[in-house]
Amino acid sequence: MNFAAKSIISSLTILLISAALPATATAAPNKKAINLNCKVTTAKGHSIKNIELPQVKVSQKNRQITLVTNCGDVVIEADPRQAPVTVAAISALAKGGFFNQTICHRLTKNDSNFLHCGDPTATGMGGPNFEYQNENLPVAAPGNYPEGTVAIWNSKEITNGSQFFIVYEDDSKHGPNYTLWGKIVKGLDIVKAVAELGSDNSNGPGDGRPIQPIAIERATAR
Repeated sequence: MNFAAKSIISSLTILLISAALPATATAAPNKKAINLNCKVTTAKGHSIKNIELPQVKVSQKNRQITLVTNCGDVVIEADPRQAPVTVAAISALAKGGFFNQTICHRLTKNDSNFLHCGDPTATGMGGPNFEYQNENLPVAAPGNYPEGTVAIWNSKEITNGSQFFIVYEDDSKHGPNYTLWGKIVKGLDIVKAVAELGSDNSNGPGDGRPIQPIAIERATAR
């Protein structure tokens, strides 16, 4: 057998072996891993502490609400010029210990992307002994609750109280019915990591209690 024939046979052999081998899949790029380090919490649904709605004084300085959670600190910058009653109420509740040892009882995904907190009873039905009207409502448009937004939860116009939700990814499902009172300046990665683990779907697909429990161990306002 001459050299040319041997070369052809060798080339064919290599092609046949290559065809028989399984194709190597191209690895998809991974999302940036978030180091979630949550401690076991003893927080659970409990009775509501009585806090009075303070006298509202419009400040020109932003307030800082810090939620010390079992997964790390989440810091909210609140603007009293845009939502004076809401910021005064949340600040008073934080200072009075209303939020201490409260579970964030609801997590939603799929266009409605928020973590729901602020109810001591952990049922979605609890709140302080006062209510107040909406203020600083968003416009009725797509993207009106951008990532990092903090808004007051309500069931109708004058049922605002202590419950609030943190938008961890642009939310396009809610109407312009919820007071915008703050934005996350630290700890949004924590909320995102909790959301990534999903919910127990107890309220339906993509809606339920977070699989990774997250609780406000204590809250401060300054």
